[in-house]
Amino acid sequence: MPEAFINRIATAVPPNDVHNAFLAFGRQMLRGDNRKSALFGRMADRCGIAHRYSFLKGGGEDGAVDAEGFYKTGAFPGTAARMRKFEACAPDLAVEAAEKLLAGEDRSRITHVIVTSCTGFAAPGIDLQLIERCGLPPGAERTMVGFMGCYAAINALKLARHIVRSQPEARVLAVNLELCTLHLHETDDLEEILSFLLFADGCAAALVSADPIGVGMESFRAALVPDTRELIRWNIRDQGFDMVLSGGVPGAIRTALTAHRDAILGGANDIELWAVHPGGRTVLDAVEQAFALPADALAASRSVLNDYGNMSSGTVMFVLDRLMQGGRAGQRGCAMSFGPGLVAETMMFRMAA
Repeated sequence: MPEAFINRIATAVPPNDVHNAFLAFGRQMLRGDNRKSALFGRMADRCGIAHRYSFLKGGGEDGAVDAEGFYKTGAFPGTAARMRKFEACAPDLAVEAAEKLLAGEDRSRITHVIVTSCTGFAAPGIDLQLIERCGLPPGAERTMVGFMGCYAAINALKLARHIVRSQPEARVLAVNLELCTLHLHETDDLEEILSFLLFADGCAAALVSADPIGVGMESFRAALVPDTRELIRWNIRDQGFDMVLSGGVPGAIRTALTAHRDAILGGANDIELWAVHPGGRTVLDAVEQAFALPADALAASRSVLNDYGNMSSGTVMFVLDRLMQGGRAGQRGCAMSFGPGLVAETMMFRMAA
């Protein structure tokens, strides 16, 4: 049976760095509660993030979070307005990443398109826009992986591997697109506001084929953590999508990975590359502790967190891209992402030529 390889990855983010504007928004929501404000300030200082990007431009006036006034105090948009923004802004970001990836590629050879997203939906969707705007074969098979959250990219890679192993001539375009900043809420709930410290917009595109170039995908495993379904929730409501990201997530991840360590690694003790979804600084700390990793093992994940924040499904691909740029043939690695369930989705890989 043929092997499947991630031949290359390309990434794209919107032009607007909104990290400081979103911190100001969080402080504004907590104004009047000194205890919560102080805790928010401490967490902001320790979050490990310097930049986050959005399709919105920061620097709003007269009670607005952003310059456009999309988020205006007392008049935040409903779900319909947020989805209209997704329809207007998401395709351009997806096309930007795909065009970077496909530069110099014989696009007539693309056989499959997979798109993951949990932050917006429309039909006809991003899959068809990629085919039309990037000049891909109109008969390419299309699959949408929707609403799986941060671990969707691992599931997309798993699907791409199945395709290539069953059709060795297949060339799969996998795109992970998220506009997380579509879903800010007006709230004084500290846990929800702390989640606003993390999320950002971004897109990753990958080419998967049987060509022995890039990263060889060896195996996948999912670890479901019992009795944790309330820790990460993502629900569609009247005012956009409601995110619950409990402070108990890092501890649950640490416990689960410790328990499933041997099954995930398959007994391997030669892992040199770790592509861990940076769901937050404390999530990375939990992975480091569970696998007893040296301090620099998650450097790529921490640098992506610093430079971009948490872009949901695309983030682990940003990390994997950095590892591929500096990796050596033969190095073994482990990629993992976490999301609703609570589930850890993992992939063992090996650097090829």
